[in-house]
Amino acid sequence: MLKKVVLIALPEVAPFEFGVVCEVFGIDRSDSGGPTFDFTIATAQPGPVRTSLGYDMVIENDLSAAADADLIAIPAHHIRGHADGTDPRVLEAVRAAEARGAWVLSVCSGAFVLAEAGILDGRRATTHWMHVDRLRRRYPGTEVDADVLFVQDGKVVTSAGTAAGIDAALHIVRSELGASATNVIARRMVVPPQRDGGQSQYIESPIPECRTDSLAGVTDWMLANLDQDLTVDQLARRALMSPRTFARKFRAESGTTPAAWLNRQRMLRAQQLLEQTDEGLEQIAQLTGFGTAAVMRHHFVRVLQTTPTNYRRAFGARVAG
Repeated sequence: MLKKVVLIALPEVAPFEFGVVCEVFGIDRSDSGGPTFDFTIATAQPGPVRTSLGYDMVIENDLSAAADADLIAIPAHHIRGHADGTDPRVLEAVRAAEARGAWVLSVCSGAFVLAEAGILDGRRATTHWMHVDRLRRRYPGTEVDADVLFVQDGKVVTSAGTAAGIDAALHIVRSELGASATNVIARRMVVPPQRDGGQSQYIESPIPECRTDSLAGVTDWMLANLDQDLTVDQLARRALMSPRTFARKFRAESGTTPAAWLNRQRMLRAQQLLEQTDEGLEQIAQLTGFGTAAVMRHHFVRVLQTTPTNYRRAFGARVAG
């Protein structure tokens, strides 16, 4: 169970990415049905910690707070010019957390600390697209994926820049506490409850110059008809486009394919029904467009590494209680 979260402040820490972790894990949302974490900010040498913007934060806790954390998070910070720039006490805290099976999360350039600690050797990981080449050169034993928002490899989660850190943090919450708890946090933060980690970091046209509601209308219709067999040809007709143009425009504006987006929405809806209703698995599979419980089970195992039955056992009773 995810309870204790420790955020490690490094010299020249980036305030925004630091704040992302604080916002997800550091706020008591019990008044709206959300989770509350035992949240601590720690540093190797308590006292003033210089940020990347030139002001100091005063951190009172040392790294002993991380010894029993369920999650430790490393935010973005200024990357030093050499490979061995991180305080050895921080590296040891990262290694110890990974060794005992705790979650380890990095945001943006925080991935360099995880790599320096050695826990990304032989693992797939990501960082901000501007730092990808440097991470590859410095740590050739890590498989660096430049075109994703975040990567989970075991219980090590690395994310790209800024908003992708929110996605990665919410992904961990969802993995531990379920979709309902995650939705409470996302709603309070006014962010999407889930962007799939496999989405592209760089979206060609995130804010088109001549924005129309053509795709918004289509995606709303897709959400209302998850139980139907939706094809690109059918969706393109609704958008008054050719299938090729529709697929290209959808990818450019959302960072993923229509099929991947649709599958993710079906997963989210199935998770919600498993948590909040007592509908049978076959009925949920039909309502969400998976067709059969066997197909739905395949997707749950592939994406969440668990079965729908085990997911309901873990999260359904908690919501009902």
